[in-house]
Amino acid sequence: MPKRQALIATIIVLLDRLTKWLVAGNILLDDSVQVLPGFFRLTHLENPGAAFSFLADSPSPFKTAMLILFSLAALTVVLVLVWRSKNEFNAVTIALSLILGGATGNLWDRIVDGKVTDFLDFYVGLHHWPPFNLADSAIVTGALLLAWKMRFAPTKEHGL
Repeated sequence: MPKRQALIATIIVLLDRLTKWLVAGNILLDDSVQVLPGFFRLTHLENPGAAFSFLADSPSPFKTAMLILFSLAALTVVLVLVWRSKNEFNAVTIALSLILGGATGNLWDRIVDGKVTDFLDFYVGLHHWPPFNLADSAIVTGALLLAWKMRFAPTKEHGL
């Protein structure tokens, strides 16, 4: 794997592990700390489902195993795409590196605990965004960057 892409993914994993460790060690489960009243708080939650609590309430005994297998499959695809990019360093490889780091961070939680720690909690009045974590942010940022490049970049530049 190219060094710069590996560095980006590693930084994401380390920051994700650090932030989840800090939240778990300093905020009781289901408790919150107001950061910007009326807009943002840190809320320690454990999400047994996928992104944005999708499947969190599923009673299936295979849910965690299926989420782990899906994550491993997605990581394999991203790794192949990064590997194929060789030493290119551009928006596409940065996006893939962000996705790789974020997916690895959440996979780590799922393998070790069977659930993912979420804590970034945004809301305005009664409107509430599902809580998420740094790994989720990296995945979404990478996916948006990929979508932007695919929409606005010349076809030959995609390499996908």
